[in-house]
Amino acid sequence: MNPADAPFTLLQPARQSAALVLTSPHSGRRYGEAFLAQARLDAQSLRRSEDSFVEELFGAAPALGVPLLAAEFPRAWCDANREPWELDPAMFADNLPDYANTTSPRVAAGLGTLARIVGAGEPIYGRKLRFAEAKARIETCWRPFHEALAQLIEDTVARFGHCLVLDCHSMPTPPGRLAARADIVLGDGHGTSCGAAWSNLVETGLASQGYSVRRNDPYAGGFITRHYGRPREGVQVLQLELARALYMHERQFTRGPQFAATQAGMTRFIGGLIEAVQLWGTAGPDLSAAAE
Repeated sequence: MNPADAPFTLLQPARQSAALVLTSPHSGRRYGEAFLAQARLDAQSLRRSEDSFVEELFGAAPALGVPLLAAEFPRAWCDANREPWELDPAMFADNLPDYANTTSPRVAAGLGTLARIVGAGEPIYGRKLRFAEAKARIETCWRPFHEALAQLIEDTVARFGHCLVLDCHSMPTPPGRLAARADIVLGDGHGTSCGAAWSNLVETGLASQGYSVRRNDPYAGGFITRHYGRPREGVQVLQLELARALYMHERQFTRGPQFAATQAGMTRFIGGLIEAVQLWGTAGPDLSAAAE
């Protein structure tokens, strides 16, 4: 990433029409020269961690009346769906500060705020990093993205009385499991980040477009769902994982023959979701059972 590059794109409607916010934290693909110079992998290999084209699939959101926040930095550079300081000490030549979370399951898997590996399990770096490098990425990428998201949520709650955040991702096809996979996996932290009525609403909307949907298996949500989801306070956060095989060539990182159809399906889904959220009014559904 060039320090002068904007860390995210925020596409705003002329007037927000519903209490809905969309995010795409992993679709960024600005692999700067500095990153490529220090990585042992080429740009094509680094893209294995990327949610390619997700911001395009949901790109109709602003025209339909709701904002879309998309990271421009790649996940392999800095992961916006992690805590700010989930860092693997084995990656660094110097000591990490005491506030770093070095023992999370994400760090152990090599997928902390600064990833050690790409999705295929290949190490990204051929040398040790300095903590100052991690701090710079977090301050210039992670923090601005989350400041923008927090402001969107605050503004939406102030206007509508509640907010539904749809955190949009893509999922690779597991080896040998093409027939068994769902088209979409919704993650609500097993009911902790999003009330059941809201999760059911989204699932029904996706099913009406012909998609098979699974809940919390194998993706129950990441930092964004855990951190921002406060169902009893009127902030619902739901992670959406869309199967890459539906819309792209996974090995070539190119749009597939069904890209336009999938994009149209997501546009219809967002339109229907906006109408349903509007019908529920300022209070939304009964949230008394939000954490059940």
